[in-house]
Amino acid sequence: MERFGLLKEVCIIFVVYTGTSLASAAQITTLHSFDSPEGSTAALIQATDGNFYGTTVEGGASTNCGSGCGTVFKITPAGTLTTLHSFDSTDGAYPFKGLIQATNGNFYGETQQGGTYNDGTVFKITPEGVLTTLHSFDGTDGDLGLAGLVQATDGNLYGTTFQGGAHGGGTVFKMTTVGALTTLYSFCAQTNCVDGSGPAAGLIQATDGNFYGTTCCGGAFGDGTVFKITPGGVLTTLHSFDGTEGADPEAGLIQATDGNFYGMTVAGGAYRNCPTFVDCGTVFKMTPSGMLTTLHSFKRGTGGSVPLAGLIHATDGNLYGTTFQGGTNCPSGNCGTIFEITPEGTLETLYSFCAQTNCVDGADPEAGLIQATDGNFYGTTSAGGAPGNYGTVFRFPVVQRVTLMPTSVGFGNTVINTTSVATVTVANTGSVMLEISSITASANFEVSSTTCSSTVAVGKKCFVNVKFTPTAPGKVAGTLTFTDNASNSPQTVVLSGIGIEAATLFPDSVTYAAQTVGTTSLPKTLTLANHQTVALNNIMISTTGNFAISTTTCTTSLVAKGKCTINVTFTPTAKGTRTGQLRVRDSASNSPQTSNLTGTGK
Repeated sequence: MERFGLLKEVCIIFVVYTGTSLASAAQITTLHSFDSPEGSTAALIQATDGNFYGTTVEGGASTNCGSGCGTVFKITPAGTLTTLHSFDSTDGAYPFKGLIQATNGNFYGETQQGGTYNDGTVFKITPEGVLTTLHSFDGTDGDLGLAGLVQATDGNLYGTTFQGGAHGGGTVFKMTTVGALTTLYSFCAQTNCVDGSGPAAGLIQATDGNFYGTTCCGGAFGDGTVFKITPGGVLTTLHSFDGTEGADPEAGLIQATDGNFYGMTVAGGAYRNCPTFVDCGTVFKMTPSGMLTTLHSFKRGTGGSVPLAGLIHATDGNLYGTTFQGGTNCPSGNCGTIFEITPEGTLETLYSFCAQTNCVDGADPEAGLIQATDGNFYGTTSAGGAPGNYGTVFRFPVVQRVTLMPTSVGFGNTVINTTSVATVTVANTGSVMLEISSITASANFEVSSTTCSSTVAVGKKCFVNVKFTPTAPGKVAGTLTFTDNASNSPQTVVLSGIGIEAATLFPDSVTYAAQTVGTTSLPKTLTLANHQTVALNNIMISTTGNFAISTTTCTTSLVAKGKCTINVTFTPTAKGTRTGQLRVRDSASNSPQTSNLTGTGK
């Protein structure tokens, strides 16, 4: 089989990876590297036994399909892989989009080819690997099952075929778990296929009970559609892509907790005028009524491009997915990325594949991610890995984020041996439980109280009160440090403050111009400041030398944080340099406060 050559008039373009870029790898774990041409194009599922299950589009024991007809495999969280079944074409060939686990504990999926009519099959497989072909498509009821299945609330399975049906544009079908199939809708029922054609993705059942999906092609502009279909088969085209906001959606939709649908296109968007579609693709949001908003347009480069798979809605409320091309290590070729995007459209590239020598960390993820019960993300790549570039199964760590507000605290002037307090907010903006092991402060700073326990749930906040108690005058610098399970641990908040005396007299020195002996100068003004939060009492002001107080606003007490002024004159009694001092005695701990006075008699 020439891989994907079966997709007649398909909207998909696959580019063979030839890059060998090297870069420092992020924290990714390769659980398994496939050792034959069986790289997985299908998303994993985590079953009720805690293990992961998936399919490979090629490979396996059979020689009926050249490089193999594909497999079903199980892999433990530790990376031990077991091939449960090798397809031989008679029971199906080339399973493309993975499995679902039904309420009866068995797994169900589709194959592109094989079966009685070589038009693909629907199969059931037990956790032990016993496979039963439930239905062989014959073209009239569908052909080329590229998508996965969904089990609806009525217990039946619903799915799509890419081709076949009454008009050749693919189908939506319902099937019981024992194999009784009903075709609900055949695409291209309307002139020029304005109802869509080529559904390459499966369906989701939304909270309203209806099913929603995408078609790769057709629609009013020929660039694909988003549709709704009732359990009874009544189809409504909600949106036709026109290229500007995306084109050719290969993946299905998800419905987020906000009630809206989110999906991706492999082409179109702001960078749609590109050779082939290596610069293209979008992430979009759509309301249940069909109002579509383009959240992000991919562009060839480090940010990734060509998202072939769907999104997942993680426990942190953000969306996560993969791109087939781009990334830091081959911005103009095939490597691919893992990314996160908020429901508002802020996208961050979390990992670029081929970060390790010879792409042993994988390349070209055609499938999306799942978030497992341990909170981490798991997925597959269709290329890369060791030793044969046949793809991988990988684990990517949860995106654990801690948001500290503010990131720096300035206490300003604080009286020596008194305390100022500020509050720092700690928010768990990651996707799993935040586990705090310690909160410490340095220098003259101390954690006075906190509402943070050892764990902070996703989306929750806690508070830390930090106090500053200077022991000497001058600037003080320190940090508030959090040690936790986040990847960027420890996190720090920069702390600063200035230790000051309880009361100050400024300026701390005054110089007068030359003054004729026996005459009096104009006054110089000095200021007494009370930096305390209590009144300054028992104030007594005096001078020495040829200096005298002319007027003052100071009384025997000064209110908290208050100031008063003292005017001092110079009357030299002899020629030459004359010195003296203004002295204030009071209730402050640093009493007396003084200012040195200097003048010249002439």
